[in-house]
Amino acid sequence: MKQKKAGRRVAPSRRAAKVAQHPVPQAGAAPHEQRPRIGLEASVERVVPHAWTVQAVNARYPAVLSTPAMIGMMEHATAIAVEPDLPPGAITVGTRIEVDHLKAVPDGATIRASAKLVKHEGRFLVFDVEARSGQHVIGRGRVFRAIVEPDLHGAKARSRVQQ
Repeated sequence: MKQKKAGRRVAPSRRAAKVAQHPVPQAGAAPHEQRPRIGLEASVERVVPHAWTVQAVNARYPAVLSTPAMIGMMEHATAIAVEPDLPPGAITVGTRIEVDHLKAVPDGATIRASAKLVKHEGRFLVFDVEARSGQHVIGRGRVFRAIVEPDLHGAKARSRVQQ
């Protein structure tokens, strides 16, 4: 398979060809090269506890779901969605969040956060996410995650702390 560019033929890079042929590479590849299948989905549902409201942080605020709590649910859904396709022992970690919090809901409301893997962007997984309460969309956006080996990831994090 060759691509035309400016009147001449250019062969795609080996890496691009490998990714195109093997969306989920064979065992033994580096964790970030083993990519989960596009289209994987998951949802989580919770009743909003008072501890997840902005009032739990500041009594002057209303008892409505905080943005960080909503995003936490969205991230949980992303992690669950790709878990079955990860290399043995690998996990995903959040790297970027682009989310709008559209509507307020009170403590006691039932929230359903959903995530769908929509593309790979380099070593990152890109998810469309949405949070709903009944018929109301209360938040939506994108969450980016990277596949990592937990022991190595933890060791790198610990090395950044001054003793």
